Amino acid sequence: MRPVDLNGVWRVTAADDQQRRDGIGLSTDDSSWPEIEVPGHWRSHPDFADSDGPLLYRRRFEVDELPEQRRRWLTLDGIFYQADVWFDGAYLGDAEGYFMPHTFDVTALSQIGDDHVVAVETVCSPQHGHRGKRNITGIFQHWDGLDRDWNPGGIWRPVHLYDTGPARIDRLRVLCRDADEARAHVLLRAAVDCDETRSVVVRTFVDGEVVTETEQRLAAGPNDVNWSVDIANPRLWWPRSLGDQPLTTVEVEIEIDGRISDSRIRRTGLRVVAWNNWSCSVNGERLFLKGANLLPTRAGLADASPAEMRRDIELAVEAGLDALRVHGHIAPRAIYDAADELGMLLLQDFPLQWGYARSVRDQAIAQAQAAVDQLGHHPSIIQWNAHNDPAAVAIGIEGDSTKSRLRYLAAHQLPSWNRTVLDRWVRRSFERADPTRLCVPHSGVLPHLPLLDGTDSHFYFGWYHGDARDIERLAATVPRVVRFMSEFGAQAVPDTADFIDAEAWPDLDWDTLATRHGLQKWVFDQRVPPADFPTFDAWRQATQRYQAELLRHHIELLRRLKYRPAGGFCMFALNDPAPVVSWSVLDHERVPKLGWEALKRACEPVIVVADRPPEIVAPGENDLRHEIDGAVVDVTASWSGGSRRWRFGGDVPADECVRVGSVSMEVPDTLGALAVDLVLTAGDLIQTNHYSAAITHVPD
Repeated sequence: MRPVDLNGVWRVTAADDQQRRDGIGLSTDDSSWPEIEVPGHWRSHPDFADSDGPLLYRRRFEVDELPEQRRRWLTLDGIFYQADVWFDGAYLGDAEGYFMPHTFDVTALSQIGDDHVVAVETVCSPQHGHRGKRNITGIFQHWDGLDRDWNPGGIWRPVHLYDTGPARIDRLRVLCRDADEARAHVLLRAAVDCDETRSVVVRTFVDGEVVTETEQRLAAGPNDVNWSVDIANPRLWWPRSLGDQPLTTVEVEIEIDGRISDSRIRRTGLRVVAWNNWSCSVNGERLFLKGANLLPTRAGLADASPAEMRRDIELAVEAGLDALRVHGHIAPRAIYDAADELGMLLLQDFPLQWGYARSVRDQAIAQAQAAVDQLGHHPSIIQWNAHNDPAAVAIGIEGDSTKSRLRYLAAHQLPSWNRTVLDRWVRRSFERADPTRLCVPHSGVLPHLPLLDGTDSHFYFGWYHGDARDIERLAATVPRVVRFMSEFGAQAVPDTADFIDAEAWPDLDWDTLATRHGLQKWVFDQRVPPADFPTFDAWRQATQRYQAELLRHHIELLRRLKYRPAGGFCMFALNDPAPVVSWSVLDHERVPKLGWEALKRACEPVIVVADRPPEIVAPGENDLRHEIDGAVVDVTASWSGGSRRWRFGGDVPADECVRVGSVSMEVPDTLGALAVDLVLTAGDLIQTNHYSAAITHVPD
């Protein structure tokens, strides 16, 4: 039997004890229940637009009777976030975890007749704070980039029924451990459910050719089967800036008594990834990672089409990025397929965001392993991160005060259950499941005892704390903390802002904008005060200019520190999943802010930069894989009534940042603007940059 698609119209109602007793069987009359589309989220239905569940879903259907020696399975590809499942009134079990499928054996129940009903009670409990969370849903619940009250609950991926022989492949893990031009070594693990003790043949195909065939003895129930294959003369997969992206198909089938019982296919890429002090190499080639944080394409994952998700990866390519950090969530499969095909590297967060209750540990360990099973074959993924911002105390959440800063520092230095215990367990689960990739225990943790090593850094200088120029002083004082900055940026108001009543300026509904649209007014009051602008449009443009300049100067600094010690960066963030005021450079309709062009210019393969001049003065890199010969840099300082020029020349080695010279001048005694323009010329290559400062008198 071909798989039976159970998508489409289901019936749904609020779940209570009576519905749990009477609403799950074949005899239930559900004709008065509202209809709802599956896949989807229940809040897309007007009757449940404000609901936090639980809801009971039902779908009645007919299917052919099950032939002998066949087994039947019901799979829910994705539910937010927990579910109890019944088939013809019989309880099948519970499911927890939004990003992986949940499968149940309905063989015996399918033999009773051809008329059946599936009932699923789904719940996604609200998470009311950034501490003590219990749902492993990452940024989808209680996050400052979405409506704090958003609930993603529902059956958000397809539901289907399908048949196999006596043995079913529950999960297939495919990992490329190492690869070069002569050979690739691939690790495989299949979780196989068998009806009874049997001998089976496990056959492995690579691009349609049989490479291994072994006999395996299976016990009744779950079995773990591990093996490896060597692939001669492999076509290596490369990041987009280093080469091509050939993909290899790996298929595993199980044969019993001359018949195929079940099979699974994975599409992978053959490459090897290594990290050294936060510098990444792929197939032995070092690569400075220019990246951004990738947020969900839509707040409701079921609402995003594959084309929309692919477009987000294409936009990252258009911006000149090499990498994306999948921030605080596991995305739908289309994201990873597009990244594989386009050569975009991914740093993958596990969906732990901020602080969690102790009760989540077992689920987190199990779901980390499931993440490897689901995603491990994707060559684009180069790193796992077990937990994002586990300190759960951030200046951005609690306000920038001396008290919050002390709490922030203490949360990074003192042992805690989340950072010290939970994160180590989750990292260990990743490392056991996937020995081929780096797994960091957490992201955004400062150096702390006993090793004082730290991880990647989150510094919002110029937004939550300090001045944008403080990052330069920090990099000079403690270079270790800028080895890889995976979050930095500033909020900016988008052009697509229908959710803001601009006519009410300056008396906007600031409270609603804060709770439902992410706007952090207390920070804007410090950085780009609304009170300083006569119109909403003037303020909006000013916020975008501020964001663009901050991003530009952070990225230029990190590129000047290329490999000394910076291995790359991921600015925050690329895209918005909903109508919000956020750190992204593309809004929820993918209309660019000014920061988009700043990001693109700063991420060009070759840029010419200078140390950022002071804001006020008083009178008195190359990412190309080949050398640039005969480069000339012209520097022009200009002011009202005059200018001065300098010229430097020489060669720039491949994949290097080179200091070409320094300039000094006596600041003219002419009040006004001082502009510094840079032009790099090398054959047909031309790159420019611009800096500005204000000339003023220093008070006596």
